[in-house]
Amino acid sequence: MAGMGPAAAHPHVWVEARAELVFNADGRVTAVRNVWRFDEAYSAFATQGLDTDGDGTLSATELHPLAQINVESLADFDYFTFLTAGSKAVHFTKPTEYWLQSDGGLLTLYFTLPTKEPVEVRSLAADLDVYDPTYYVAFTFVETDPVHLVDAPAGCVVDVRRPGALDPMTAASLAAIPADQREVPGALAAVTQDLTNGAGLTCP
Repeated sequence: MAGMGPAAAHPHVWVEARAELVFNADGRVTAVRNVWRFDEAYSAFATQGLDTDGDGTLSATELHPLAQINVESLADFDYFTFLTAGSKAVHFTKPTEYWLQSDGGLLTLYFTLPTKEPVEVRSLAADLDVYDPTYYVAFTFVETDPVHLVDAPAGCVVDVRRPGALDPMTAASLAAIPADQREVPGALAAVTQDLTNGAGLTCP
């Protein structure tokens, strides 16, 4: 992601995440809306020099260039958003309705990922994961309503999954990775691949 500061370990950025699965009138998924709240250190680093009018607050207009850079750079990482239906990967078009908001010194990024075509999920095993496989960015679902269904057919149910805690040795090994190295080496890669925030979707 753009604007990342010179952190010294994996992970470099922490994000509290919330997602919405948007359905159309035919009961198919047409988009994933993401809401990501960044940690204080990243927020402070990324917004340096953006208060162009010097009023002590960051407006949506002042934050728009950073929002655009972020959503464009996220394409290289599949937007850290992975949706499957019937074990088949769902592909997205470019983000829409994106903006950044600053509240209490913390940045929140809002963006919508439309699916390339409406996705049938009824009577299929559907799954949404929001995570960084390299653990460069550590995502955590919010506690309340982390995955919300918008206009879903009656009877749809979401089962949220959260990653387990890292053991101290693994955490120390990740912390030792140099700041300029994004990829996780060796056996650690298998560990970070499992640090997913996910939700299984069941629709009758």
